[in-house]
Amino acid sequence: MLQITLRYIPFGSDVAFLQIKQTEVSSIKSYLPIFYVHVYSAIFVLLAGITQFNSTILAKYKRVHKVSGYFYSGVVILLAAPSGIFIGCFANGGLIAKVSFVLLGVLWFYFTLKAIILILKGDVIDHKKYMWRSFALACSAITLRLWKVILVYLFHPAPMDVYQIIAWLGWIPNLLIAEWLIKRKI
Repeated sequence: MLQITLRYIPFGSDVAFLQIKQTEVSSIKSYLPIFYVHVYSAIFVLLAGITQFNSTILAKYKRVHKVSGYFYSGVVILLAAPSGIFIGCFANGGLIAKVSFVLLGVLWFYFTLKAIILILKGDVIDHKKYMWRSFALACSAITLRLWKVILVYLFHPAPMDVYQIIAWLGWIPNLLIAEWLIKRKI
């Protein structure tokens, strides 16, 4: 993910994925800045999120967990999820993909906000459950790309078909795995 993010430095309007989004880049003034907010904030969310599930950090470095958790949550709620919802409205793959990406963003926002509310109330168990869900959705950035490689390699579908399929495969299996882990571990 870091390598993908680095492709977007310095800012450009025709690099990597943006090469196929020129209609949006040229006709929607806010598309490019919001796209960059999403790309740059999401990489920090992934890095911060990793620290939240490390048992050593949780046990020995509670302050690191707390600060990193508030950073993760703040970036998701203020930057990554809202920008994801916005760019999801312009997703390739038509209405099927758009609905998926917008739903992903809304759920990501909700799960993260719910986790914050629960920890502020002192409900550690339910806080953990919602953070597992939130991070599962954050990881969709990774799994979406893995599914794309697998589907293209195995089946060679049309590009728009790929977008419609990975839009859902990028996050639903993650959420199902999170639910399984929640039932098993918490």
